[in-house]
Order: sequence, then structure tokens, then C-alpha cells
Amino acid sequence: MEGSSVNVTNSTNTNILVIVTEQSLAENLLTDLPAAGYQTILANNTKVAVHQAIELKPSLIVIDKTLGTESGLMLCIHLRKLGNLAPILLLISRDGVEERAACLEAGATDYFLKPYRKDQFLQLVKLYFSPHQQDNRQLIKFTDLTLDLSHHHALRSDRKIELTMKEYELLKYLMEHPNQILSREDILENVWGYDFMGESNVIEVYIRYLRLKIEQEGEKRLIQTVRGVGYVLRES
Repeated sequence: MEGSSVNVTNSTNTNILVIVTEQSLAENLLTDLPAAGYQTILANNTKVAVHQAIELKPSLIVIDKTLGTESGLMLCIHLRKLGNLAPILLLISRDGVEERAACLEAGATDYFLKPYRKDQFLQLVKLYFSPHQQDNRQLIKFTDLTLDLSHHHALRSDRKIELTMKEYELLKYLMEHPNQILSREDILENVWGYDFMGESNVIEVYIRYLRLKIEQEGEKRLIQTVRGVGYVLRES
């Protein structure tokens, strides 16, 4: 890991900026990502990372939340303040609600729970490089809200809304069952899976983030709370 950056492959439009300081993790990423066809650039400190993000305009940025004495969260915030719009994937060590919320509030697009697992990580990365085939785009629509199944983002009127993978899965489930009251149990089972053992308020956290993204000033609330039961997607 000597030197501040490494250019690994020459693929086009698949460049990933990786910001990590842990040597074993860096070695895994610099082996697995190029082998999967991605151009991979390594930065092992925040100063180099900011320079690379500006100069190279990566298609995806992967940041370890723990960067030695530096903070991956603060780097994420700084990149967003600079106007960087690339998807940012944060690597985190704990899967708590507060941890996830901090990632999203810092401007991260999504997160991956360590320890590093090659297959799961590459599967997540692949979602950000889906081919843009406009003619084959699959859409789900509800009033002025559209979910693009090909590119995993939403549109409200003409406003594009970027979603994390779990936000996408939750919104997709709601939009597949419009005007149908969905219990918390239904949502947990279908979005998080049968064996989910996380926090009891995880649904509330994600509903709150979805509302912040899809309901801006003057727009109608579409995700309604049914007190004591669950949620429903409806106009009123």
C-alpha cells in the first residue's frame, strides 16, 4: 500500500475511487474490483481522496468509515459540500440504526457492513453499474411518483431521487401494493427477510428517510402511517 494511489485497470466508465487505510482491506479491494472489471483507484488519506475525486470524477466512491485518525463520515460530508454527486458507499463496522442514520445524513448513498465479503460486496457494487438501456426501462408509477427498476432511483414529477438499496426495496414494496395497508410484520418479512434480527424501529427510520426524499415542500404526502398497524401508499 505504498504510495497514495494506484491505477489498476483500464476499463471505461467503471472507475471506482477506494479510500481505505487498512492494508488487508485495501489489498482485497484492489484484487477483487479489477478482477470484476472495474478501474480501481486507491487513496489512503483524505487529502489525496479529495484530489482524486475532483480530478478523476469516479463513477463510484467507496469510503471506509474508519480512516486511521481521520473520519470517513467527515470526508463524505466534505465531498458533498464540494458538489460531488457520485454514489458514495460507506464501509461500516456496526449495523445500528444510529450508525446507518449517520451514514445517510453525511451524504452516503449506501453502506456495507464489515467484515468484507467479496461476493456480497461485488453484488452491491454491480447495482451502481447497471447498463443504461432506456428502451427497456421498467417503471412503477403512482400518481406523480415513478420508480425506475432498471436504475434503482425514483422520480417525482421531473425531480430525480437517489435511493439506497434498502430505501429502493422498501419503496418498491410499497409501490407494488398501492392503497393497501401493510403491517410492520409484512414489511419486515418482505423487505428485510424472515431472519431479520435488527432494531425494532428500523422501518420507522427508513420511512422517515424516504419521506424526506420524496416529499419536498408543497408535495403531497404519499406514505401514510396507519397508527398501530403499519403503512400505506395513498394520496390522502
